[in-house]
Amino acid sequence: MTSNNLSPTATTQLSGASPYLESRLFSMRFTSTPRGARLARRLVAVRLDEWGVPYGTGAHETVVLVAAELATNAVRHGHVPGRDFRVSLRVTEGSAPVARIEVSDTRAERVPPRPGTLPGPGPELTDGGRGLLLVDALADRWGWCPRAGAPGKTVWAECALTREAG
Repeated sequence: MTSNNLSPTATTQLSGASPYLESRLFSMRFTSTPRGARLARRLVAVRLDEWGVPYGTGAHETVVLVAAELATNAVRHGHVPGRDFRVSLRVTEGSAPVARIEVSDTRAERVPPRPGTLPGPGPELTDGGRGLLLVDALADRWGWCPRAGAPGKTVWAECALTREAG
């Protein structure tokens, strides 16, 4: 596991052109193992809480579940021996706060179906195969694209962050 951050709690603050738009970014590489996927999920959960999307809220649980499914897919279907996967989380605040999760792996020949073309759940999906169905149901938008400047692909999802009382 490697990081472009100086410490596990350091964040990168990006400023938009508008003073009313603030964006926070967390990005880290993880080993392409189940342990790496679990760590990615936990760190996404911690970052969201630090950034004002608290544990126990629907928005927090939704984003963490989507991140967990995408990280698990990167390990199960995008694994290349000796190669890591990358998780990026960006929370953009403003009139309509959004969390964008991007998970990049290095396996270019195994790509997911496009949104809107997922097969429905059925008895043939006995061991897995429902991750993208969950992402499709929970995320406001999702998709995938080839990785820029490297082999592989990036699967992304966006979730609106509603402010909950409590």
